[in-house]
Amino acid sequence: MMIIDGLKKTIDESLEQYFAGKGSYNKMIYEAMHYSLSVGGKRIRPILLLLCYQLYKDNYIEVLEPACALEMIHTYSLIHDDLPSMDNDDLRRGKPTCHKVYGEALAVLAGDGLLNEAANLLINYSMKRGTLGLNAAKIILEASSVEGMIGGQVVDILSENKRIELEQLEYMHSRKTGALIKAAIKAGAVIADAPEEDLKVLDSFGDKLGMAFQIKDDILDVVGDTSVLGKMVNSDAQNNKTTYVTVYGLEECKSICSSLTEECMELLKGLSADTSHLQELTNYLLMREY
Repeated sequence: MMIIDGLKKTIDESLEQYFAGKGSYNKMIYEAMHYSLSVGGKRIRPILLLLCYQLYKDNYIEVLEPACALEMIHTYSLIHDDLPSMDNDDLRRGKPTCHKVYGEALAVLAGDGLLNEAANLLINYSMKRGTLGLNAAKIILEASSVEGMIGGQVVDILSENKRIELEQLEYMHSRKTGALIKAAIKAGAVIADAPEEDLKVLDSFGDKLGMAFQIKDDILDVVGDTSVLGKMVNSDAQNNKTTYVTVYGLEECKSICSSLTEECMELLKGLSADTSHLQELTNYLLMREY
């Protein structure tokens, strides 16, 4: 995991630098945004973007801006997801949630701020990088939209305290969780001007990895340890949500997750580039404990 750890460190440093010294009378909103970004996180989405870019180009520093934008979008979604009006969580990444530290109003604005800063980053980047940068920005912003992550969150809210069909569950998670993961993969490859046949393989890889990621999350919500996960366990059961575990059972979910990971590995082996680091990350996501 040395390469992946190095990428995470670079992303952390870039995010830290982005917020350094910002703000005057509005300084507290920057503090709230920075707080939620800096309290931990695996940085999976930006790392995926960097790794997929590195399949075809050497200098991943060239795509740090869209990678950081992805992490801002992901973090904004977590801030809003934790709000009392949504999942009402007190703990995220092992720390008090944004609204517990800064109050609900500033937490809402911190999420709004991160989304808008991400859009600024993507627009500025596309102005420098032309069509490839613009296409990547479109992929990321569409994945964050009402037909992407927000749409999945809406279905999640509407599905509380009721049993939903598997088709609706898959729709929800392919957007709430899967869309941004898939966008990270596609955006990195698109900026690198990857061959069309590779983009099709990576599209399928993104679908399968996103589903495996969510099933693993559902498993950890049942068997995980709060001190390791950094958030409360059994929250889905407490909110009476349909999950992959309630549909398939715990052991079958573990089997499905393993099978999806194997399918991801096979897809990666069919690409025209060295995918060893992507395979390492894919396997890590199966074995993770948080």
